This record gives sequence, C-alpha cells and structure tokens, in this order.
Amino acid sequence: MHHLDLGLFHYQIEFTQALLQKQDSSLVNKIDNRLSKIPRFQKFQMFTNRLQSISRMTAKEYRILMKVMVSVVDNLYKENENNVENFVENKKLSEVYAKWNKIYMMSRSEIFTESDLENFRKDTFEWAKLFVEIFKPYSCSKLKFLKFHLWIYHIFKSICQFGIINGYTTETYESLYKDFIKIPYRINNKKNVEEQIMKTLKRQDIINVINKKQKKKKPTKLLNFSSKLFETKLTEANIYFCEKMNDPNINDNMIKGFNQFLEWFDDFLDNILEVKNIKECDIIIYGTATLENRSIIRVKNKFHDKPWFSNVAISMDSNESSDYQSDEGLCYGKILLMAKIEIEEKPPLNLALVQWYDFKFEKNSYLYNCPLLKLVELYNLLPIETIDNILHIILRFDEDNEYFVNKYIS
Repeated sequence: MHHLDLGLFHYQIEFTQALLQKQDSSLVNKIDNRLSKIPRFQKFQMFTNRLQSISRMTAKEYRILMKVMVSVVDNLYKENENNVENFVENKKLSEVYAKWNKIYMMSRSEIFTESDLENFRKDTFEWAKLFVEIFKPYSCSKLKFLKFHLWIYHIFKSICQFGIINGYTTETYESLYKDFIKIPYRINNKKNVEEQIMKTLKRQDIINVINKKQKKKKPTKLLNFSSKLFETKLTEANIYFCEKMNDPNINDNMIKGFNQFLEWFDDFLDNILEVKNIKECDIIIYGTATLENRSIIRVKNKFHDKPWFSNVAISMDSNESSDYQSDEGLCYGKILLMAKIEIEEKPPLNLALVQWYDFKFEKNSYLYNCPLLKLVELYNLLPIETIDNILHIILRFDEDNEYFVNKYIS
C-alpha cells in the first residue's frame, strides 16, 4: 500500500501545496491551522506536523491526512481574487480528495468480485481524470511518473492475475520482521530470547482469536466507568448542578448537560422505566465509559488540555425509523454527561445524556459521501447500552453549525 500513501498521495499533497501557494500564499498556513483543530478520536493520532514538513512524513501520517483532508480543504477559499491562471475551484479540489479516499478504501478490500473490480476501475479513472485536470500544471513532468502510470494501467490486471493488493508483496518481509521479531525482542528481558519471543507470539495469537470472536458479536454492553468527576444526591442535585454551571473550568457542553439532566431524568423515569415517586438516589457523573466492543466514550472538560465530548451512533427502533430522517437507520448525537444512578433495592442505571444531530438540509443531506449535520436543541437520557458505536464528527470550517460525519475513519 506504500505505492498509494507514500507514492500517489504524497504527490497529491505536494501538488496541492503548489496550487494553493500560487492561488494565495496564506492558504497553506490556513490548512495547517485547520489540521490543528481537527477533533480527537479513539486510536486516531492527531496530526501535529505542518504540511511544509511533507518530506519527513511517514506512511502512517499520510494515512491520517487522508482521513481528514476532505474536511480540511472543503470551503477553503471562494473566488479567484488574485486572477490566477489555471484557477481551480475549491469544490474540485475537495472532490479529488473525496474520490481518492473512495478508491483507497476500495483498494484495501480483501475480496474483489467482477462487479467490484469494474466499480474500482471506474472510480479510479474518475479520480485520475480530475487529478490530471487539477494538478498537471504543477508537475514538472506533466504527471509522467511511473507510479501514476502503473496504478492507472496495470493495477486491475494485477488484481485479476495475482489477487488482492494487500496480498503477498515485497512489503510483507518488512512487516513480518517487525511484528514477529523486532517488537517481541524489544519487550523481553533478553534472557532465553527465543523462548520468550515464542511465548509472546502465542499470547498475541490467542488474544487475536478472542478479539475476532468478540468483533463478530459486536456487543455494546458497558464494560466499566472510570474517571469519576462528581457525585451528588437527587435531592441536592439542582443546587449542586447550579454551582458547577458557574465554575469557569466547566466546558459549555457539560454546562448544557447539567442544565438539561434533571428534566430528562424525570422523563426517563416516567416514560421509559415507568417508575414513580423516587425520593432519593445517588447520581455519580463519570468522564469515561468503556464498552465491551472496546469503544471508549469520553465526556471530559480537559483531556490533554483540550475538551473531549464523544459523538455516537444510535440505531433507531424499527417501529420509529420511518418517523425520522436517519442515515440507514442510524441517528447521531453528542454525549454531554454520563451518569450511574444508584437507587436503593434496584440495579444501577448507566445513562448518557445525548444532544441530537439532525441533517442540515432535507435535500442534499450528504457532502462528499458524508452526512452533513447540525446540532439541534433536542435531548434525551438513554441507557449507554443503546449506543452502537463512537463517531468522528468534524465541524465544517467557516460555516455555522454544520458538521461532517467522517466516514473515512474505519
């Protein structure tokens, strides 16, 4: 896959820099600024290097860039204010990154049917046509380089003849050495090295088998809470929450959660549990929840000096799905608070206060194949077990209350 991330995508980033430098020299710095504002996500290393350091980027950093560049270049500039020759519309620049991500994800497929391969070929040619149209003026060779030629004209025959791209290639030797010798060697104590390496690999193999079985079940059961933040009694909660809302260290999202919690707790008791007359209970607010599928939900005012309020997907009930506009049965929300409710002589309730997203527009609900959303003033208190998964949602730059669901993170 280095043919793509260290090869063609490297060229795409390099040519984008040249294009932006010609159209407006401040745009490259604007991209760096946007990259620094991309929200955190689980197992997603934030991109800290500037685009100017492209020569020192690793394949991993290029793959990180792929997942966010569509939202970074979207809405980057408007008109040809400097009367630049060969001006490229911002929409086309965004589309070339969206099309790239589509073919990159397809290239990682483990099985290709004839129709899959034909769709892959069609999408690749669409990307290539736009790539040439946009970037040819910025290439010294007019895009006559080997990796581009090989990808466009030979990759499909190679798949037919030798199988999937991620199959046995020369890169396999490097990855085998790293996974089965280098890493196990480094973590042992250098005594009976071969025996320790074999035991380490055996343990890893057992863990991988267990994880694969768990992935098939796709459970969303709460594994545990951690990072306890606050605790109060129900009878004292109103005063306690008001005090916390005036604390300058509390993020606006959590303030909103404190403001809404008691109203929606009453609604949950009346309409979901159908329980009346609860006089007292303990309310324990947590900052982190881990699900059995290993997703981590965070609701924190500061996580490495930045707030982190996880976004989640929740499946609609089949009886209600026709009443709401959803993304293939999924609705999206931002978690504002997570709480364990302990009621005497009853099992504890593990709840999340959700503020809902809705589609920004009734028509044209998707942009670059990603749902385009807005936050709405609608809330619900839900059992944490109803959450399907966590999501990476990015605020659309230079727009008011517009968000992308980043579907390029898998």
